[in-house]
Amino acid sequence: MTEPPNLPGAGPAAPEETVPTCYRHPGRETYVRCQRCNRPICPECQIPASVGVQCPECVREGNRSIRPTRTTLGGIAHADGTPVTIALLAITVLVSGVDLLGIGAVGNELSMLPGIPGIPRFGGIVHGEYYRLLSAALVHGNVIHLAVNMYSLWVIGRQLEPVLGRSRFLALYVVGALGGSAASYALNPPLIDGRFIFSSVGASGAIFALLGALLPVMRRLQYNLRPLFVLLAINAFIGFRFPGIDWKAHLGGLLIGLLVGAGLAYAPRERRTQIQVAGFVVALAIIAAVVVVRTGQLTG
Repeated sequence: MTEPPNLPGAGPAAPEETVPTCYRHPGRETYVRCQRCNRPICPECQIPASVGVQCPECVREGNRSIRPTRTTLGGIAHADGTPVTIALLAITVLVSGVDLLGIGAVGNELSMLPGIPGIPRFGGIVHGEYYRLLSAALVHGNVIHLAVNMYSLWVIGRQLEPVLGRSRFLALYVVGALGGSAASYALNPPLIDGRFIFSSVGASGAIFALLGALLPVMRRLQYNLRPLFVLLAINAFIGFRFPGIDWKAHLGGLLIGLLVGAGLAYAPRERRTQIQVAGFVVALAIIAAVVVVRTGQLTG
């Protein structure tokens, strides 16, 4: 069998051009390429850049080389508001709401309960339930108690969180709650008038820690301190004047806030993070020592 003759001007057939596909989604055809690595990327993978578009991997690689913007006191600056404050509000309102609605025994399980030595069935810190030092900040005595504390958290959090950064603000809140509970544990008897089991609830210790930290922070930033002094005086008057308010927890939170806030505000730039962390460590050590000593007093 003879091959057909070549027609004049006819050459070999050109290979069919392959349509490029996205390197992250092989089934998607695209003619757009990343400006950095030149790999084809589909619309879902295209991230706008100063010139053209880039793929997600190149964007991540570029972000690693960019140092994050820091606040005046060393925290990482964010432009998305106060998410930690909002999260603390939401969690506290949820837990307190469940307790106030009488769903389960949330308040009994989470309150700051010293416990009665020799009677473990009631539980309490003296019997090793140390989680109560923190969980007490999640429950409140009534709706007004909850509303006042959450409003205070919202007002103070919007000032402090952007200045401290998320991690420092959250650490301050947690350490303040622990400090307030530790002071309440150390300064209140397990029984009231020898008959009623003492317990304490509320985020007041943490709130007062935020107020305490505001003092050195505002002084460091050269803000007017007079409104803060007035607010502290009003809260101190309410705490001492009205019964049923655990002013010891307020005092403990305030002192811890002053200590940690001073470290956050005045740490030198050269070793700022290390000194700020040391301030938190010292505060935690003081809290632990108070709890250990008080437990020894009750059990001894």
